[in-house]
Amino acid sequence: MESVQLGFWVVALLVLLAIAFDFMNGFHDAANSIATVVSTGVLKPQQAVLFAAFFNLIAIFVFHLSVAKTIGKGIVEPGVVDANVVFGALIGAIAWNVITWWYGIPSSSSHALIGGIVGATIAKAGPAALIAAGIWKTVAFIFVSPLLGMVFGSAAMVLVAWIFRGRTPMRIDRWFRRAQLVSAGLYSLGHGGNDAQKTIGIIWLLLIASGYASAADAQPPWWVIWSCYIAIALGTMFGGWRIVKTMGQKITKLKPVGGFCAETGGALTLFMATVLGIPVSTTHTITGAIVGVGSTRRASAVRWGVAGNIVWAWIFTIPASAFVAAIAYWVSFRVF
Repeated sequence: MESVQLGFWVVALLVLLAIAFDFMNGFHDAANSIATVVSTGVLKPQQAVLFAAFFNLIAIFVFHLSVAKTIGKGIVEPGVVDANVVFGALIGAIAWNVITWWYGIPSSSSHALIGGIVGATIAKAGPAALIAAGIWKTVAFIFVSPLLGMVFGSAAMVLVAWIFRGRTPMRIDRWFRRAQLVSAGLYSLGHGGNDAQKTIGIIWLLLIASGYASAADAQPPWWVIWSCYIAIALGTMFGGWRIVKTMGQKITKLKPVGGFCAETGGALTLFMATVLGIPVSTTHTITGAIVGVGSTRRASAVRWGVAGNIVWAWIFTIPASAFVAAIAYWVSFRVF
């Protein structure tokens, strides 16, 4: 009886740690949702975070749990996962998030979590325990999602320029200040739909491994789903202000029409990935869209040095979080 109780409390603590990561994910990635709408002056910061948090939450009613299924059943073999693996994965992801938040680097919480899962799993059972198809699909979209965001963002900018040619800048600015509310809402909807499901997936993985859920279940318990969506919305409300300036102004200067096009391009990419069940980085996506918008004016409008630093952070995210996760797994295994 005592061993069952110990198992329950270990699982409960890990679930709370995962929900804390989800809150941090919203906090860290709030800049992705609000940077463009704040930097263009359409919304004040306090308004923007409430606006984004609302759409993060209502995404629960819009998207199926395709991404959660990929994380819960498509990255590692469920039979390999135990409490130590989940602990290592979460510590690896949280550590990388804290480091990149501190230095104002818009890295991917999503890929930090996946890197954490991979590192802890390899530390326990070696690479054979990984599901290659799920890993390669995720890795491929490190490059595909910003490219899609860039293509959609630049295409939207070109289309808008063609449709509104001959209009005065003042009138265009006035129209797109309203339109940007729609695009920002759609982007926040996609952000909540894709990112909350990643934490749902790792909690689901934990529940399956500990016997509190079955691998045959079509979806995790409803309390898991609601907890994760609420946590990411609350995290967004508090916002990652260190990253807002980098995303909103350092890459390229944005006006409302540019913000609308970047958010629209990013939202299209996130909607597509979420429907396909692919865990993508909202950071990568919106960065690519902003670069696409800036490059339609002229190549020099984009600060390529800043963009390059961001790309290096993307490249290091999975291996860095995997390394920390492997160490955390080893410590957890030795201590507990």
